Amino acid sequence: MGIHESGSGNLPALSVVIPVLNEASGLALLCSTLRSQLADTDRSIELIFVDGGSTDGSADAIAALGFPCLHSGRGRAKQMNFGAAAATANYLLFLHADSELPDAAFNSVISALDAQPWGRFDVRISGDAKMFTIIAFFINWRSRLSGIATGDQGIFVRRKVFDAVGGFLDQALMEDVALSAALRKLSAPVCLRSKITTSGRRWQRRGIWRTILLMWRLRFMYWLGASPQSLAKRYE
Repeated sequence: MGIHESGSGNLPALSVVIPVLNEASGLALLCSTLRSQLADTDRSIELIFVDGGSTDGSADAIAALGFPCLHSGRGRAKQMNFGAAAATANYLLFLHADSELPDAAFNSVISALDAQPWGRFDVRISGDAKMFTIIAFFINWRSRLSGIATGDQGIFVRRKVFDAVGGFLDQALMEDVALSAALRKLSAPVCLRSKITTSGRRWQRRGIWRTILLMWRLRFMYWLGASPQSLAKRYE
């Protein structure tokens, strides 16, 4: 179901679940980065791509790049739960398709999960805008204070703990916040200082300040009890 590379053994040390939806343009870079990460560890790593119904040939592109791809219903939470169900490792890492892991990320995640139940990376945002450095600083600062991680930060968790909290809630938005809130009741997250790089495309497409205000408003409305479905409509 996945791809095992680096090291040996009956079970992989880490399963990496990557939900995909119309990401064809960035898959070559992502797969190249993952190959480099695999070469940088002697541990066995399982990579699981899960396509949610792409119309741009993403699933075929993943296969052409030498990686298997599962197919599930559309929705990031649904795709990640589907990938987690197929995973065979005791440790899970959920990686967005437009994110790039820091050096030695797999080893860092495995070491962190040896010590604590779950965690995430610090984040940096790719792009030319100077404001991205400030945005990333506050994302990381807020996460440390709140114990809440976003999917852009590369959430990792022990499989038993993920199963114990019921995985991701199958909702249209804020599935990462909901999972973090459940996990935080069990333990504070490991906050790795090494930075995962996420794309600044949503800020560039919508406008930086407009996106900041939108995300804060959506998060506030979510905590007030607004439905994820209604928030997703506002986000789109």
